[in-house]
Amino acid sequence: MARSFISTVRKISREMDRASRAVERSSRARDKHAKQQYINSRMIEVDRANNRAEDCISFLNELLLAAIGKDINFNFDAFIKASAFVPQSAPNRANFHPYKPHPNKIIAWIPGIRKLHATNLKKAEQNFNRKLEDYNKAVFLRQEAIDFKSKFEVGEPKSVERYFQLVLSASKFPKEFTRASQIKYIPESKQLLVEYELPEIKNIIPTVKRYKYIKSYDNVTETIFPENQRKKLYDSVIGQTILRCLYEMFEADYKDYVELIVLNGCVDTLDKSTGKPIRPCLVTVRVTTEQFLNLNLSHVDSLDCLRGLNASVSRSLAELIPVRPLLEFNMLDPRFIEESDVLSTLDQRPDLMSLTPADFESLITNLFQAMGLETKLTQASRDGGVDCVAYDPRPIFGGKVVIQAKRYKNTVGVSAVRDLFGTMLNEGASKGILITTSGYGKAAYDFANGKPIELLSGSNLLYLLKEHADLDAKIIMPDNAKKIPVY
Repeated sequence: MARSFISTVRKISREMDRASRAVERSSRARDKHAKQQYINSRMIEVDRANNRAEDCISFLNELLLAAIGKDINFNFDAFIKASAFVPQSAPNRANFHPYKPHPNKIIAWIPGIRKLHATNLKKAEQNFNRKLEDYNKAVFLRQEAIDFKSKFEVGEPKSVERYFQLVLSASKFPKEFTRASQIKYIPESKQLLVEYELPEIKNIIPTVKRYKYIKSYDNVTETIFPENQRKKLYDSVIGQTILRCLYEMFEADYKDYVELIVLNGCVDTLDKSTGKPIRPCLVTVRVTTEQFLNLNLSHVDSLDCLRGLNASVSRSLAELIPVRPLLEFNMLDPRFIEESDVLSTLDQRPDLMSLTPADFESLITNLFQAMGLETKLTQASRDGGVDCVAYDPRPIFGGKVVIQAKRYKNTVGVSAVRDLFGTMLNEGASKGILITTSGYGKAAYDFANGKPIELLSGSNLLYLLKEHADLDAKIIMPDNAKKIPVY
């Protein structure tokens, strides 16, 4: 009996041990499965990160190719439809006033009924007015979109500018590209001046090339994108972006409004030495429709293509080293006014001293235009000392030039040259030109020596008019102006 009891106890003990080991094995299996699931999740996470990095680099490498052959034309009908949803009819006040003008006479005597009724009427009226305002706003936006299309069809400059801005903003770039632009259209020369905002390298080029999960350490390691490769990719992206913008604008010009585009690619950033905002221009290019449409963009190297178009490209795009724009937006300075064409209206032997002050300044502006500069005349009352602002479009030697004209009989003193130099510094110009009907003294030449200042005397002026405008002018000093300038 005792032996039978002991055997039973032992048997129960063995069964308990087996059950305990089974539970332990099951627990280990669950832990192993959970661990494997965790490892798998980390590996999936790393694979996704690698796919994103590869997709990003691949997309950036094919930024230009992605646009070629696509339908670029701006869809006015879709724009008008999307501008605002307009209900078929305006809201009806009756539908917002479920209450009569006065409360029911049967209950009107109950305290608070009249006040509650007035409150409900007021809320209903406010709701109606909001709906009516929304309706009127939608009608206005829709009509504005329709008017925009009509004005563009007839070539209204502001509408043309807006059209090309919408074309650029609709382009499918990564979200890090702002696609912001400023555009000025000059219908007389069929020229489009575009300033396009480019991204910085830190915002678009990844710093990590690949990720790897190390199971033994439960850690993700990173393979860093070599800096020289990042810069090379950034250079390519900037070149592709400029070419893509040009391509989309030329392709979208179904009305043939544009024959020439000047595009400046700029970056909005902070000067690390001062902490102040700066906007360096990294690429500037001037290209005609004929030049651009002759390119086979599917097989070009973006930067080589731009250089073939005589573009100026920063020598270090990633470091934001600027180039001088071929044409700057400050040519649209509010001081600028329309200059008149004086050259074509003058007699063959005009006396420059007989011109009005305004005509003389316009003559100087016309002259420098004939010499190949892009000029703007400033208003006399608010010109800050500048009679004319010119832009020399040459990539290296060019830049902004301030020109002052002095119709003097007497020698121009050094003070006028000092004033011009101060104006140059204030305007940020690379060169100053002082031109007069008379001449200059030694002090004026001494001050100008070594500075980017050109002093042109009356004889120089007559030579330039003959050389560049085929105009035989003359300068006859009036007898009544012996000691004072003519103006």
